[in-house]
Amino acid sequence: MNVEKHLRVLAFRSELGWIATAMHQKLLVRLTFGHKTPSASVCSLQILVEPVEKSTDFENELIAKLQAFAAGKPEDLIDVKLDVAGMTPFQRRVLSNCRKIPFGATITYAQLAAKSGSTNAARAVGNVMASNRFPLIVPCHRVVATGSLGGYSSPNGLEMKRRLLAREGSLARLANKK
Repeated sequence: MNVEKHLRVLAFRSELGWIATAMHQKLLVRLTFGHKTPSASVCSLQILVEPVEKSTDFENELIAKLQAFAAGKPEDLIDVKLDVAGMTPFQRRVLSNCRKIPFGATITYAQLAAKSGSTNAARAVGNVMASNRFPLIVPCHRVVATGSLGGYSSPNGLEMKRRLLAREGSLARLANKK
């Protein structure tokens, strides 16, 4: 079965720019955010599916949560189910542990590696974060390098990471640690 033709793609406005999601049944397959237009957000999904005209109640609930989060509210997104098919057990552990980082907190790539059972895998954790298909849901912006912010692969990169961390109140705490 070709799952792609069964995906539901949505694009909606938020305080962090346009967000696009691709869903299969009630699993999030991919999310992208920070775009200037709805078409840019949909193109960034890298999925050849037209957005749906009308969203379901389930999708409306997800949209409301993402818009609240984008507005800076400490929205709990842990209940959003992710399509992690094709990921290795290590990648799944890293994503799962990243989802547990509380709003307003940060940890280093090395700390996330240790929590994921691979003490010396900070660089591998960085690769998992760089290819995160579920930003905001898996809050990779809360993972920082030792002594710096590290990278961020959303539109506007580190500027967006700073913006997210500032909204959560953790950017000032990071600056005070230096």
